[in-house]
Amino acid sequence: MQLDVLGNPDYGELSIDLEPGEKLHVESGAMSRMSPALELRTHLMGGILAGLARKIFGGESFFVGEYGGPQGGHLSLSPGLPGTVMHEHLEDSELVLTAGSFLACTSGIQLKTRFGGLRALFSGEGAFVLRATGTGELFFNAYGAVIEKQVDGSLRVDTGHVVAWEPTLDYSIAGMGGLKSTLFSGEGLTMDFQGTGRLWVQTRNLPATAGWLTPFLRG
Repeated sequence: MQLDVLGNPDYGELSIDLEPGEKLHVESGAMSRMSPALELRTHLMGGILAGLARKIFGGESFFVGEYGGPQGGHLSLSPGLPGTVMHEHLEDSELVLTAGSFLACTSGIQLKTRFGGLRALFSGEGAFVLRATGTGELFFNAYGAVIEKQVDGSLRVDTGHVVAWEPTLDYSIAGMGGLKSTLFSGEGLTMDFQGTGRLWVQTRNLPATAGWLTPFLRG
């Protein structure tokens, strides 16, 4: 497999050349262009219950596309949101993704939807997160550019800017000061990470962008 990420950080896309017999699992609707020799099969990763959990709670598609073929070929993927495409190699390890950030993975990676507890419900990222585990290549995307932070201790991040983190990090939900500051400062809730590990933060916030556009959409 040969891969290249183009267009970062504004309009990232993933360009991959698959060898004969190699397969790639892709988020539904992300295919931009492909070689005619490649075959597409609809694949339900982890069974019906896992697919339902990803769709309802994880912000991902019920089915994923499985691309491959006996001759191999080229495949280009483009996320729905303008921003950065990231690539991580997992070696019998795990990465936690926020809802909607999964783009693609090789067949050695499993996606599991996990309940993050009430803290996740109030985080603004949804009550469920995606846990990518196994060995292989993982691709995920963000809105805007991405800053990778090495946390060693603690770091406070606005909920709308969190993309992914290593499971060695724990987090709690907090407000910006007292109740008045939390409600009226415009900052809302934060995720307070503790521990040692990597954290990926996006420079743009989709709910904030939607809120900015709303006044212009009224008839």
